[in-house]
Amino acid sequence: MRLLSKKDVRHRVLYSPAHIARLEAAGQFPKRVRLGVGRVGWVEEEIEVWLRERIARRDASGS
Repeated sequence: MRLLSKKDVRHRVLYSPAHIARLEAAGQFPKRVRLGVGRVGWVEEEIEVWLRERIARRDASGS
């Protein structure tokens, strides 16, 4: 298992940290893992699944 930093996630999904936090709070983005004071990470596979779902939706809609 690999954890991604906020910077890694930001580069993969191309969203700002604030938008990632909004999506997460709305239950529309994988939840972060609290690693310590001021340090969080995301499970890489959960981010990959989230991205694959968006690609599948795009392909299904023909857009």
